[in-house]
Amino acid sequence: MRIVLRALAVVMIALALSPAATAVAAQDDRPVVRVGTEGTYPPFSFSEGGQLSGYDIEVVQAVADRAGWELEFVESQFDALFGALDAGRIDMIANQITINPEREAAYVFSEPYTYSRGVIVAATDNDEITSLEDLEGKVTAQSATSNWSQVAEDAGARVENVEQFAQAADLVSRGRVDAIVNDNIAVLDYLASTGDDQVEVVGEAGDEISRQAFAFGPEDEQLALEADQALESLRADGTLTEISEEYFRADVSVEDGGEADVGEGRGGASPWQVVKDTAWPAFVALVKVTLTLTILSFTVGLAASVPIALARMSTSRWLSWPARAFISAVRGTPLLLQLFVVFFGLPQVGIDLPSYVAGALALSVNVAGYAAESVRGALLSVPNGQHEAAATLGMGRALALRRVVLPQAARIAVPPLSNTLVSLVKDTSLVSVVLLTDLFRIVQVEASASFQYLPLYALAGLYYWIVCTVLSSAQQRLETRLNRYVTT
Repeated sequence: MRIVLRALAVVMIALALSPAATAVAAQDDRPVVRVGTEGTYPPFSFSEGGQLSGYDIEVVQAVADRAGWELEFVESQFDALFGALDAGRIDMIANQITINPEREAAYVFSEPYTYSRGVIVAATDNDEITSLEDLEGKVTAQSATSNWSQVAEDAGARVENVEQFAQAADLVSRGRVDAIVNDNIAVLDYLASTGDDQVEVVGEAGDEISRQAFAFGPEDEQLALEADQALESLRADGTLTEISEEYFRADVSVEDGGEADVGEGRGGASPWQVVKDTAWPAFVALVKVTLTLTILSFTVGLAASVPIALARMSTSRWLSWPARAFISAVRGTPLLLQLFVVFFGLPQVGIDLPSYVAGALALSVNVAGYAAESVRGALLSVPNGQHEAAATLGMGRALALRRVVLPQAARIAVPPLSNTLVSLVKDTSLVSVVLLTDLFRIVQVEASASFQYLPLYALAGLYYWIVCTVLSSAQQRLETRLNRYVTT
């Protein structure tokens, strides 16, 4: 066990010190700028052929060329981007961030590179909503940290949080929410790309022109200044206009650049082709992230669960009370919250862990809390006569625990611990919030770009099901092997 723990410690330290984890190395003396982006927000930031693409991506790449930056893109859910910026996990956000007073008070913004206006989207058979005033008492679907979420709330609507515009449009078409408030560019792109005739633009969300820009941390004013200089150069030589017209057939980089029109959109691939193109990248992510995280976290968590279980059973309050508190805290809080605490919370007290290490730590802690109770229950299930028999043979308490009690308890603990392992495989789907690209994140990105949600989510489900089925088969074989320790 000590050898295993030492090996795991070496792996964790190596990951923490690797260039991929720290992501601060520079090439050719160019500073590395970590750019946070959603990767699931077409036409601004999305995956195309396994590569990030979109209007925002091309603009920030052009800015980097002029400013002399080396870019490193970090994909995450939109609601986690500002948390990553606050925690110093990324240096800037390029994801159509609308400038508003609240954000200006907390962050530094570049000069705007996109101008848009708000529109209201409702079902095509809608006859009640045509303006913001009509949203009073209605339900809208918005991203939680989006500027449009606040607009809808100010209009008196109750906001339901979603991650992507396509999900919001689906809720509207099925009558689960009444409307969406968003910028006209994103809405028009969605309608043109999907051909969705169940929703339509029904009104303007006020007369105000929204300005979108790059967001930086409050200490990165120099980066913002370099971005402004690059944007001014791109605007002066027409590069910004050229990028804009490539995506929208209009210049959205100025206030009066015309109506955005994305024409044919990006769709067209058949469901089978999309699944075929996604299958291999998803499998690679399954092996590199999902399975490695599962194995590492379960090993560390299980190793920690045994002493925690023994401490929980101890007659000493100095051991049992901390163990009880740990188990209670882990089982009483969501895993998602634990991931956020480790990844976004600990940097505020000086503990800044790389994404992989933070994800593995949070998952390990979660496993330890649940597995400790399974181990304790198994230990208590061993008959007292086994302890007495070991004492009769002259075994000390520690030797009896190792040679007699633990082997018998292992057989009893296998089913609940296997259940914890199977749950862990599926729980790794949450690690995208700590900026890891796992199996589920790959599928989300491709689904957002192609709008083929059902076949791609079915593909992800198939991968998870295969892994869990293999684990269940291994559980049965392990139980059979441990049956020799069961007393008759």
